[in-house]
Amino acid sequence: MKRLALLRTLLERERKRRDEQMAQVRAAVANVQAQQQQADGLGGYRVEYCQKWSAQFQQAATIEILRSYHGFLSRLDQAIAQQQSVVEHAQRMVEAHRQRLVEREIRVATVERLIQRREATLARAADRRDQKNLDELAQRLARARAHAGA
Repeated sequence: MKRLALLRTLLERERKRRDEQMAQVRAAVANVQAQQQQADGLGGYRVEYCQKWSAQFQQAATIEILRSYHGFLSRLDQAIAQQQSVVEHAQRMVEAHRQRLVEREIRVATVERLIQRREATLARAADRRDQKNLDELAQRLARARAHAGA
C-alpha cells in the first residue's frame, strides 16, 4: 500500500508537470500568432507604402526622394525579414514545447499503468488471501461436521 501511495503521489506530480507543459504550449502558440500578426502588419504596411508612393512617382519626384523611398523600403524589407525569422523561431519553440508535452503525456501514462498493475497485484493477493480463508473455514466446518456425526 505504501508503494501505491508513492505511485499516486508521483502521478499527481507528473500530471502537474504535464499541465504546466500544456500551458507552455498554449503560450508558445499565442506567441506565434502574435508574431505572425506583426509580420503580416509589416507586409501590409509595405504594400500600402509602395502603392502610396507609386502614385506619387507617376507625377514627378526628385532623386533625393527616390533615394529616401528606396532606403526606407530597404529597411522595411529588413524588418520584415527579421520578423519572419522571429516567427520561424517561435514556431520551432512551439514544436519543442509540443515534443516535451508528448514526453510528459508518456510519463503520465506510464505511471498510470504502474498504478493499475500494482492495484491488480494487490487485488489478486487479496483474492488469494480470501480464498485461503474460505478454504480453511470450509475445512474446519467439514471437520466439525465429521466430529458431530461420529
